Amino acid sequence: MGLFTKDIKTMDDLFVHQLQDIYYAERQLVKTLPKMAETATDPFLKQGFLTHLEETKAQVKRLEQVFEMHGAEVKAVACPAIDGIIEEADELTGEVEDKDVLDAALIAAAQAAEHYEITRYGTLIAWAKQLGRSDCASVLQKTLDEEKAADNKLNSLALSRINMRAAS
Repeated sequence: MGLFTKDIKTMDDLFVHQLQDIYYAERQLVKTLPKMAETATDPFLKQGFLTHLEETKAQVKRLEQVFEMHGAEVKAVACPAIDGIIEEADELTGEVEDKDVLDAALIAAAQAAEHYEITRYGTLIAWAKQLGRSDCASVLQKTLDEEKAADNKLNSLALSRINMRAAS
């Protein structure tokens, strides 16, 4: 689907397409987070990934709820952005032998995914409000809040322990 595809004619079409995009992304992350947890060596990082996996599963269900509230088919469309972030993470972490540096690389990869999600949810919330769908916006806001909290936890973990160990 190109930038100015004929399938997207209205703001509503754009909103639904973006829902489909982030739905795909969240489902990909449900598959990826267990691998990241398995790869992590720091116990706090490992647990953080597992905790966020459960949040992500709930976020998928919330997206399904928004589709239904909006009267749209629950459907995913390929998201090259999240695929690229995951591919880059696989490549980067596959090249790291030092376990502390590996954990720092995992945090960087996870934060790239979080930042992508934060931008998408922020946009969806703004569009939902513009479309008069404050009900959808409030459901999406719960997820945005969780994504920001996950990013903050990753940042704190990186700054308080992981990056220092990786640098020494």
